Amino acid sequence: MVGTAIGAAINGMRPIVEMQFADFSSTALNQILNNAGTHYWRTNVSVPITVRLPSGGTKGSGPFHSQSMESIYAHYPGLIVMTPATVEDAYTMLIEAVGIDDPVVYCEHKYLYYHLKADNLPTEGLPTGRARIAREGRDLTIVTYSAMLHEALAVAEQLVNEGFEIEVVDLRSVKPLDTNTVLASVARTGRLLCVGESFPWGGATAEIIARVTAEGFHLLDAAPQRLNAKDTPIPYHPNLWSAHRPNAKEIARKARALLRE
Repeated sequence: MVGTAIGAAINGMRPIVEMQFADFSSTALNQILNNAGTHYWRTNVSVPITVRLPSGGTKGSGPFHSQSMESIYAHYPGLIVMTPATVEDAYTMLIEAVGIDDPVVYCEHKYLYYHLKADNLPTEGLPTGRARIAREGRDLTIVTYSAMLHEALAVAEQLVNEGFEIEVVDLRSVKPLDTNTVLASVARTGRLLCVGESFPWGGATAEIIARVTAEGFHLLDAAPQRLNAKDTPIPYHPNLWSAHRPNAKEIARKARALLRE
């Protein structure tokens, strides 16, 4: 499917490939990474394909239907990796993806299917690579993306009752990554917590902290922290799955500890 899409794109079309589950895209890594991702660099011919990856976990989905693979694709040059967290962004960013001349990996979290809806969709949105301040605050910055945005917003709403104003930054895409918006937020709050549903090793959360530490160390009043899923295969049982991924309770605990430093 991906190989056919690459051929169609080289011949002037703008195909969309839907992989059913992000996990299954691992069988097409060679086509996506080595063929689509490098083709313009090798030939000066664009490959405008959009690969849709239904991402993230749901109860009972288990290890083969629940993975968040955005960090894998962000690691490789030549690809744009979108991670919308709202219905509005999912709509406008998919339209944008089809118009981009580079290959786009479009990670749509299954949470969007079951929990969110929008009556009036916008005609246009922020461009990819531009983060959004989802909630303003002064005491701590939580940087996140995809479904974890909604967990972070719930924590911010909870902690306001404890006297804390949490700023929540929705990255919207992990490649390109809007470092400037993150740094500006950290300059206001002095503290940084990065939250992602993907596995911890080599993830987008680690990249954000590396950039902030390198470019904005002087802005930090405490060591930046991150919170990811556990470093194990994703469990089937709903209770184990809930404990495996970051949730509002765990984010709040991490945030409170950081606010005390």
